[in-house]
Amino acid sequence: MSEMFAFDEEQELIARSALDLLDDRCGFEAVRKWMESEAGYDADLWRELAGLGWLGMIIPEEFGGSGMGVTELVSVVESMGRKVFGSPFLANTLAAELLVLAADDEQKRRWLPALAAGEMIGCVALGERSGSWDLGDLTARAEDDAGQLRLMGEKCFVLDAQNADLFLVACRHEGEPAIVVLERSEIPAAALCVERIVDETRRSARLRLDGLTIAPEALLVGAGATAALQHVQLLGALLVSAEMAGAAQGVMDLTVEYLKTRVQFGRKIGGYQALKHPMVWIMVGVEHSISLLYRAATLWDAGEDASQIEMAVRMSKAMSGDSCTNAVDRSIQFHGAFGFTWDCNAQLFFRRAQWAEYTFGDAAHHRRHLAGFLLGSSAQASEY
Repeated sequence: MSEMFAFDEEQELIARSALDLLDDRCGFEAVRKWMESEAGYDADLWRELAGLGWLGMIIPEEFGGSGMGVTELVSVVESMGRKVFGSPFLANTLAAELLVLAADDEQKRRWLPALAAGEMIGCVALGERSGSWDLGDLTARAEDDAGQLRLMGEKCFVLDAQNADLFLVACRHEGEPAIVVLERSEIPAAALCVERIVDETRRSARLRLDGLTIAPEALLVGAGATAALQHVQLLGALLVSAEMAGAAQGVMDLTVEYLKTRVQFGRKIGGYQALKHPMVWIMVGVEHSISLLYRAATLWDAGEDASQIEMAVRMSKAMSGDSCTNAVDRSIQFHGAFGFTWDCNAQLFFRRAQWAEYTFGDAAHHRRHLAGFLLGSSAQASEY
């Protein structure tokens, strides 16, 4: 495919609409208000996003979605990152995509329209205590037990579990990766343990599976389940990359505004070369991140070779992690002592960067896998 990229008219409209809406509705005061609430998001705004079709962007139209591409989705998530927007959007999107790939048509008709309409919230339970993103390291299990399935194990960092109505849980069944679909009514309140994570705009919980029994129909197995889990992990990495690219842009804008107003020794501190030069490197990092982000998204939508898509996503995640971490670190430094306080909004971006860096693998993780591609080690490249 061509190396040149530009939004078409519809994509430009979606990206601009997302940025305008979040500029209007998602200022720092609103972010802090939602951060202090139990749910962590604005239910009225969530319903508005559903009405705009955002919650079903990549759900096929036949199942109530908008049937858009990953490029459009990434443009919306990038804008969310710029505003440190907190909501179940990421969790809901990944849950929907996992159903699209692994569920049968009856299950899709049952759940996907509700997820797209905002009537239900979905989440995916992928992580475990080991911190590994390799499906071969899954320890949660679903075992046959007198015509039922008995679940065992624990899932960690289940994003928006507190808000979710539908849980898609990665586990092992007969030694192979599988997916268990649980509705909220099947999960006792004691099975969810709230986690306080560094990014307080997020909601996260541990899910204890021990003692839960489910019907066999709730289990999605086979090669399709394994491929779906790998696909969703890669999509998750891409969407978190979009958040970090947006966050790097957002914190850069915040820092530039501060440098243009803060006066020290009789002049605005943005005039000092010691601050101007690092800001230029932050801008370079933002541009690199956005370039790699949209290359990965366009390769994905074009249906390019899977290895090319995987390499592009991993490059995007690694670059976005580095550039966002650098941008937030310099922002706090340039804000001086104020930068270390709760009142400084740079810390919101810092917390988002810390969470995002390790979600779906940090830069070192993705570079190790990229080495497998570049040095010809197919075994290393084939595992997430």
